[in-house]
Amino acid sequence: MREFVMSDNFTIKIRRQDGPDAKPYWQEFEVNFRPGMNVVIALQDIRRDPVTIDGVKADPVVWECSCLEEVCGSCAMVINGRARQACSALIEDLDRPVTLEPLAKFPVVRDLMVDRSSLFENFARVRAWIPIDGTYPMGPGPQVSQEEQEAAYPLARCITCGCCLAACPQVNNNSSFMGAAVLNQATLLNSYPTGRMNRAARLDVVRGDGGLAGCGNAQNCERVCPKSIPLVSSIARLNREALLDAVKRWLGK
Repeated sequence: MREFVMSDNFTIKIRRQDGPDAKPYWQEFEVNFRPGMNVVIALQDIRRDPVTIDGVKADPVVWECSCLEEVCGSCAMVINGRARQACSALIEDLDRPVTLEPLAKFPVVRDLMVDRSSLFENFARVRAWIPIDGTYPMGPGPQVSQEEQEAAYPLARCITCGCCLAACPQVNNNSSFMGAAVLNQATLLNSYPTGRMNRAARLDVVRGDGGLAGCGNAQNCERVCPKSIPLVSSIARLNREALLDAVKRWLGK
């Protein structure tokens, strides 16, 4: 792949869809390269003057972005065949033409914007939160050792972008598998004192439909995670925890 120079123009191919039930189609746009340019900047350039390579005036491309710092996860899309964040995908590092598609495992709202409701519904299923009502001061939380903090921090980096679901072959229309992000969050919450109050309920959910049994250990989730979360070992840890808990319940302990 040759290096870009200031005078370079490059082509972006975008898989577009005018609505949830509309038929997808492709459009190509020419964009002028600038050093440090990422995919979001390229999309903003196209939005300012949405004219295709063929000279056809197009509707502005729809996508999501917010923080532009690989924190919010909202700009996740498939870039050159790989699910990743548009804000951290530098044009100079990408093969050309640059191809953009929506995350395939979520319903398309329009163009590159998808509906991630299923991801957050599955977070709710495993109670992936600390239950507080916010109506009174609760004081300082329980102390956690440095070793526990260091073990938990890598799991806490999830930005709920959905890339792991997009890359997982087990997440599809014929499966209820909730995906690595949700299982990882269950592992994280079970490891903290403030989250353990719902540990038993979480383990019941991950042993059930859509839970741990649905994982085929393809390990694609960890390969595409923009925050390098050790998802494979996190899921394995949760699997061991769920199995041990089931045995203890069976033995009445």
